[in-house]
Amino acid sequence: MSESTGYLKPEILSRIVPLGLRAQRVVEGAMSGLHRSPLHGLSVEFADYREYTPGDDLKRLDWRAYARSNRYYIKRYEEETNFRATLLVDASASMRYGAGNRGKTGISHRQTRTAPPHTDRFTKFDYAATLAASLAVMCLKQRDAVGMALFDAAERAWLRPSAAQSQLTKILDTLESAKPDRTTDLGAVLNKVAAQIHARGLVVVISDLLCDLDALYEGLGRLQYQGHDILIFQVLDKEEIELPFEDSVLFKDIEGVEELFAEPWAFRKAYRAAMEAFIRDVGSRCRTAGIDHVLLTTSDDMGEAMSKYLHQRQAIAGRRIGKMTTSSHEHAGGER
Repeated sequence: MSESTGYLKPEILSRIVPLGLRAQRVVEGAMSGLHRSPLHGLSVEFADYREYTPGDDLKRLDWRAYARSNRYYIKRYEEETNFRATLLVDASASMRYGAGNRGKTGISHRQTRTAPPHTDRFTKFDYAATLAASLAVMCLKQRDAVGMALFDAAERAWLRPSAAQSQLTKILDTLESAKPDRTTDLGAVLNKVAAQIHARGLVVVISDLLCDLDALYEGLGRLQYQGHDILIFQVLDKEEIELPFEDSVLFKDIEGVEELFAEPWAFRKAYRAAMEAFIRDVGSRCRTAGIDHVLLTTSDDMGEAMSKYLHQRQAIAGRRIGKMTTSSHEHAGGER
């Protein structure tokens, strides 16, 4: 990823922004927007303007704007945005794994190998940050409010949802200044964010999900109980899934001090089976609960992968709404 272009990629934005991102559940926003809402009314915080369309309340016309431009504009306020999206971006140490950093960051379960860098793939954090920036542009283009929390073991940065165009600059500045570090406690972060978000909306989790899964499911369950629509983008490196190494490898615990010198071929089959089971379990638990789970690898074409996902999301009608459980027994029983 080129530092000169940052996290905004025109080739990605051109493919996904026109598709839009709609909430599947009832969210708190404007009835006339893209998303269903249980609320009416205005707040005092100004967001932006939009052009007048037949049927709009004439009391909300801005006559000063008309005097300047000879065109009719309606004032929009913070509560009038279609919905509020909150992006939760994992900035823990394991997200450093990827191109140019494989000598310092981790294979699955926070372990890494010392090897020459590959230049054809991003680090996981670069990929996650590019995805977050792209989603932020999409939300703002459709006049939705978007906020962001950057986290590792705790919330490191919090940007309250806003529909102002200046919000994109704040999000980009936060992402570009971030340095992935420390351990991950996604479950605790979800619980804290749930306490901070008071209006029902969209919560987007972007993480490798290498964390305590029981705590993760508990946090997701709390967000669902509050009525939020949830999307999870699990970002991994292909090497974390396939363990393709042939030579002896020194594995290092990226979030600790442990090291292990091993022959990958000796346990590759068991490792792959464990990773596949991990990804399959997370995906199954989320889908059963009515939560979208999208697996992305850093070698995937983001524009193509996201375009495919957004088309599929738009095509879904009458989706079954479930609930997240923390019990493996309940989950197994629910799928029979």
